[in-house]
Amino acid sequence: MANWPIHGRIDGPLVMIGFGSIGRGVLPLIERHFEFDSSRFVVIDPSDRDRRLCDERKIRFVKEAVTRENYRELLTPLLTAGGGRGFCVNLSVDTSSLDIMRLCRELGVLYIDTVVEPWPGFYFDKSAGPEQRTNNALRNTVREEKARNPGGSTAVSCCGANPGMVSWFVKQALLDIAKDTGHAVTEPGPDDREGWARLMRDLGVKGVHIAERDTQRARNPKPMGVFVNTWSVEGFLSEGMQPAELGWGTHETWLPENGRLETIGSKAGAYLLQPGANTRVRSWCPTPGAQYGFLVTHNESISIADYFTVRDGDTVVYRPTCHYAYHPSNDAVLSLDEMFGQAGKMQDEHHILDEHEIVDGIDELGVLLYGHKKNAYWYGSQLSIEETRDLAPYQNATGLQVTSAVLAGMAWAIANPDAGIVEADEMDYRRCLDVQRPYLGPVKGTYTDWTPLTDRPGFFPEDIDESDPWQFRNVLVR
Repeated sequence: MANWPIHGRIDGPLVMIGFGSIGRGVLPLIERHFEFDSSRFVVIDPSDRDRRLCDERKIRFVKEAVTRENYRELLTPLLTAGGGRGFCVNLSVDTSSLDIMRLCRELGVLYIDTVVEPWPGFYFDKSAGPEQRTNNALRNTVREEKARNPGGSTAVSCCGANPGMVSWFVKQALLDIAKDTGHAVTEPGPDDREGWARLMRDLGVKGVHIAERDTQRARNPKPMGVFVNTWSVEGFLSEGMQPAELGWGTHETWLPENGRLETIGSKAGAYLLQPGANTRVRSWCPTPGAQYGFLVTHNESISIADYFTVRDGDTVVYRPTCHYAYHPSNDAVLSLDEMFGQAGKMQDEHHILDEHEIVDGIDELGVLLYGHKKNAYWYGSQLSIEETRDLAPYQNATGLQVTSAVLAGMAWAIANPDAGIVEADEMDYRRCLDVQRPYLGPVKGTYTDWTPLTDRPGFFPEDIDESDPWQFRNVLVR
């Protein structure tokens, strides 16, 4: 695009926390699509490995870790210098999203992140029970903050590819299914949660897989002792070692022996007493067809299930099952096998594949809505590494799906600066996808006749439910 559209003006300081693979990728998108004073742009990261990108642009770089002890003293002057309404873009690991969000709202500063991140220690705290280490528990801290302090400066919680973009895909997919099944509907408004939930229920959707296949291949094979991934290794390992977790639908009749229903917050989910990155599920994407994915916990698994819940008074009468079904790049799969083969001992060396190392492949990321009249419908992005190189620098296809969602969330926040704390499910999905779509490659919808019972070999007895293909009993690989 010769003339990039401007999506808003940031008239105060702009502070980016974290300059890893996603921070580097967000940088050129901010430059393209927002008006701001570059002399008031600050990037903070404990590693200065890529600070040259800031130095070339005369953007101030602060080499320092944001910690529980220093975050107020460090961030307050940066977020208030020179007046105007600032914007904090938190893309860091090991920083409390909730605490930084609170500070920003106290200061009247806009805020966005891609995950409810805790201070260090949360993910691997052996003194905490499994439910206390779930994403539902993390999400609930932000939902409680929203309930205690409604309104105020906008803070967008969990707005990357997933969580984030996939919530917008769900709404578009629902409208597609309604149209294709002859279901007359008036599109619910952005604030009509109940209307969207009734639509999903009335269409007969039993659940949603966040169904992803990353086929990006590196020029050089993965060496032993190195965890290779196409995005943050630290982020993937943290969430992968949390309990496997899913939104728990009202159609489900069976819970695994090591499964537990959640008792915190919305109580919309369930979790298993095993790590998500070592839990496999059956799912489907357009390119590979049927595939195994990992049931890694994510915020959207709970937020989507919660958002589309229908209640009669205090009684839940409808809720979809929702969970991630993630097949990462082959190098990442090998890395997980290596790690769990060593009793979960993480590799000392981490490596993120950049756009120069990848020879081909796509990140096919979408939502598979199942159980309705047309069986199952996948809607999502099929972004290739080749398209990514043409669209934006410093990132691979996986990264661009995340960074473009951050861009969309920022644009929405600037246009709605006093919306309080919001999740992607609560935002205007049309506006967000309008901003993001130029960076997503082909965005397509595909129906499939596949179910978790399709073409199972039947060599050995299985404990399955043939009366309802879309039971979690049939999805979980045991």
